[in-house]
Amino acid sequence: MGAVKKVLLNSLLIPGFPASLKYVQRRCATIFMLHRFQDTERGIAGCDISNLREGLSYLVKNRYELVSLMDLFDRLAGNGPLPSGAVAFTIDDGYIDQARAAAPVFAEFNCPVTTFVSTGFLDGKLWFWWDQIEHVFEHVSRGTVQVRMGGELLEYRWDDANKRAQAQMDFTERCKLVSNTEKLAAIAQLAQDASVEIPKIPPHHCAPMSWEDLRMCEKMGMTFGPHTVTHPVLSRTTDDVMSQEITESWTRLCAEARNPVPVFCYPNGGLADFGDREIGVLRRLGFLGAVVGDPGYADARVFQQSRNDRFKVQRFSFPDDLPNMIQYVSGVERFKQMWRRQT
Repeated sequence: MGAVKKVLLNSLLIPGFPASLKYVQRRCATIFMLHRFQDTERGIAGCDISNLREGLSYLVKNRYELVSLMDLFDRLAGNGPLPSGAVAFTIDDGYIDQARAAAPVFAEFNCPVTTFVSTGFLDGKLWFWWDQIEHVFEHVSRGTVQVRMGGELLEYRWDDANKRAQAQMDFTERCKLVSNTEKLAAIAQLAQDASVEIPKIPPHHCAPMSWEDLRMCEKMGMTFGPHTVTHPVLSRTTDDVMSQEITESWTRLCAEARNPVPVFCYPNGGLADFGDREIGVLRRLGFLGAVVGDPGYADARVFQQSRNDRFKVQRFSFPDDLPNMIQYVSGVERFKQMWRRQT
């Protein structure tokens, strides 16, 4: 972080300063997005629980309105007071650490949080494709692999851990750009070339929460929404597969959760990862809307301006330090966005 930026961010910790900017948060809310949580017992790296606790403590102490996603979407639609400066939390995927490490912390601060789960993962029928890629790269015994994907022969070579990580990242990102069928075939080919067997059951650090874990989390105040069955990039699937992924994940969640949230979360979450056909299915199923992974605020004016905007609600990744979190919730980041648009 640059010295000037560090000084500016640390100034947000001065009592009273962030409150002076809250006017720019009128009619909008900050939605935070999280994924993995640090769990040393299971060897899981992710959001430091102490950082999460520090952020929630700040929000409670400074009387930010912490709202559930269901309540937020209702209010964005005009049902109730507009969420001026409210904060909502979401978690994606359905890993075990989200239930065991994160849920108790949110309950400690009486903070609503919605977790989007891939139902096939919780059913024990699969483990996530990007974790399988990581498994192959971690266990390959030599410093080179070859795989054909997207009409191109990819060859990766490395002689240290950093280059191996770069190769893994490049292959993972390329998998998002091809059809779901080709992606799965390429991962199988990668494992074969690397002479690494992909187990049917994921290792502990990649394990899902169970449906019983989910219901335990519901008792602590966590709610759940659908995130497809197998977590494909929907725009890379056929019409039938796309519809099945959305519909079956919602049906399965409704069968297991006590209060499923009719808000969808797109896998990968980029604006190119879904389109009108996905929104059409969500509309037919009666969803209130959907969230994406692109950074931005949940704005009531945008939410209400067209039929599709409520299915493209933006979120911010939860930052790993307090000043940056304050920048999002206080109005500083929104002020910067408004300034950029004017200039």
